[in-house]
Amino acid sequence: MSFTDIRNAIKSWGLADRIGPDIPLTHWRLYFKSTMRTLCVSKFLKFGLAAEFRAGAYAICCSKISLGDRVIIRPGCMLFADPRHDGGCITIEDDVMLGSGVHIYVANHKYDNPKVVIIEQGHNDPQSVFIQQGAWIGAGAIILPGVTVGENSVVGAGSVVTKNVPEFTVAVGNPAKVIKSIKEN
Repeated sequence: MSFTDIRNAIKSWGLADRIGPDIPLTHWRLYFKSTMRTLCVSKFLKFGLAAEFRAGAYAICCSKISLGDRVIIRPGCMLFADPRHDGGCITIEDDVMLGSGVHIYVANHKYDNPKVVIIEQGHNDPQSVFIQQGAWIGAGAIILPGVTVGENSVVGAGSVVTKNVPEFTVAVGNPAKVIKSIKEN
C-alpha cells in the first residue's frame, strides 16, 4: 500500500456518511462521550440530548438517521438507511431503548427474477422505519423496511419485525406477532 493509498483512505473515512469500526479515523471518537457527541451531531440528521452512539455499532447513511433524546445505540447495533431516494430514513424518537445487536434496515435485495443471480438484481425501493417514543427493542431484534414500532411498545429479543407493531403492545417471534396489550392497571 502506497502513501497515496493511505492518504486517500484517510480522506474518504473523514467524508464517509457512516460510522462504525470499519472507519478507524472516527471510530475511536466513540469511546469518549465528548468526542462521540461532536462526531454524531455532525454526522446524523438529528442527534438528541443525552443520546449515545457506542463503539462497536454501525450507522450507514447517517445523514438520513434521526436519534431522539436519551436514545443509546449499543455495540453490535446496525442502522442501515438508504442514500438513493427521498425515503429510506430511520427515525428513533425520544426515550427508545435498544438492546445490543439490534438491526434496522430500510431496503432489501430484489430476488424476483430466477434468471438473474440475486447479487445483480439490485435493491427494492427503500421504505422508512419509525420507532416511536418510549418503545423497547430487545437485543438481537431485526426491524425490516417500512415498519413502524408504536409508542411504548415492546419487541422481544431476537424477534424479526416484518409488519407494524401497534402502540402499547408486546410483539415477539419470527415473524413477530403481537402477544399482548400493555394496559393501565
